[in-house]
Amino acid sequence: MTTFLFDGHDTASITILLAHGAGASMDSPSMTATAKALAAVGFQVARFEFHYMAARRYGHRKPPPRAETVNPEYIKAIADLRAKGVAGPLIIGGKSMGGRVASMVADEMLAKGEISGLLCLGYPFHPPGKPTQLRTKHLADLKTPTLIFQGTRDEFGTKDEVATYALSDSIEVVWLEDGDHDLKPRKSISGFSAADHLKTLAETVKAWSGRIVA
Repeated sequence: MTTFLFDGHDTASITILLAHGAGASMDSPSMTATAKALAAVGFQVARFEFHYMAARRYGHRKPPPRAETVNPEYIKAIADLRAKGVAGPLIIGGKSMGGRVASMVADEMLAKGEISGLLCLGYPFHPPGKPTQLRTKHLADLKTPTLIFQGTRDEFGTKDEVATYALSDSIEVVWLEDGDHDLKPRKSISGFSAADHLKTLAETVKAWSGRIVA
């Protein structure tokens, strides 16, 4: 059974399931802050870890696997979440690699009526410094309503780069000024704080989810 961290109330009308990025756990400061911001606007948020990351808690230092190899783990997490009694509309997603994995199973889960949308936090469009190694092929025909938050300083995909990609019309990209891969801005330069961007993120997700679920 998948282990989850929950934020928000179990009576929330919509639940968001989030997976972590390649190098940080589900309880990293970034993941925790995001989960709490989403819970604050009325969502129930569930976080989980892929096996390789969970193994690190017991001293087993495993490198991140190829993203597509953990697709079954994400699908199982959805089933385990439902088995815990979480009903109603579900949005899946995650931070970086977690969001990428969710994006690879999203259409299958949408077709089965398991999910209503996809939320990606800092999508890794390409490895840093390797702009031609795109991870976007499946995004061109994506049918799942999708919201991607990207920082304008993100080395995994800049605003100019993303503008040239063939992305499905179901995808909305929201740019957070001066945000890095964790969506954090440099306040002294941008005039925004991490809290500002989290508030924008949460309020935007709330409005978007109302549209796609309705």
